[in-house]
Amino acid sequence: MSAAIPLKTLSRDAMAARIASDIPEGWVVNLGIGAPTLVANHVPATREVIFHSENGVLGVGPAPAPHHTNPWLINAGKQHITLRDGASIIGHADSFAIIRGGHLDLAVLGGYEVAQNGDLANWSTGPDDIAPGVGGAMDLGAGAKRVWILMDHVSKSGASKLVEKCSYPLTALGSVTRVYTNIAVIDITARGFVLCEAAPGLSFEDIQNHTEAKLHLP
Repeated sequence: MSAAIPLKTLSRDAMAARIASDIPEGWVVNLGIGAPTLVANHVPATREVIFHSENGVLGVGPAPAPHHTNPWLINAGKQHITLRDGASIIGHADSFAIIRGGHLDLAVLGGYEVAQNGDLANWSTGPDDIAPGVGGAMDLGAGAKRVWILMDHVSKSGASKLVEKCSYPLTALGSVTRVYTNIAVIDITARGFVLCEAAPGLSFEDIQNHTEAKLHLP
C-alpha cells in the first residue's frame, strides 16, 4: 500500500494510553525502547502493573519532570525514569532470566513490520541499516507470554507495516498477538489480522486500504 492516511490519526501518546487501558491488574510488562516507554506514563499509581526494563529494573514509573531527573535511573533506551513504590534494581543476568524464563506477562515493542502469522521485524530494515544487532528484542519476542506492538500503520513512504510476509530481517517468529497503530487495534489470530477497533472517523474499508494483508472482521 502506498496511499496516505485519509483522516486524522492518533498520536504516539494516545496510542500508549490505549495500550495502558488494556493491561490487566498485576501483570509484569516489559516496555521496549522508543514509543512503548510512553505506556508507563498512563498507568496510575492506584493500579498494580509492574514495568520491567531489561537493563535491570522492576517497577519502572512514569517519566520524571524535566528538572527532577536522577542521572543514575535510566531504562534500556537510556531515558531517565522514576521508580514506583516497591521497585527493585537487579542484575543484568537476573533481568534476562525473567525474560527467558517466561515470567513476563507482556512485552510491548515497536515494529517495522508485522506479518499476518505474528512474525515480527523490528531491529533492521536491511543490509544498509546501521543497527549493530538484534539485541534484547529477540529474547523479549521469544520469552514473553504475549507480545503487543505499538507502531504507525504505514511507513514514512506510505507502505503498509502490516504485511502478508515480513521483508525485513526477523526478530521473532509468530510471537505477536496484537498490534496498536495510529489508526487501529488489530488482533492476530489463526485467521490472520482481525480488526478490533478503528480510530475515530475511520471505517473498516479505510483500515483495509492501508493494510497489505487481508483484514478480517471479528
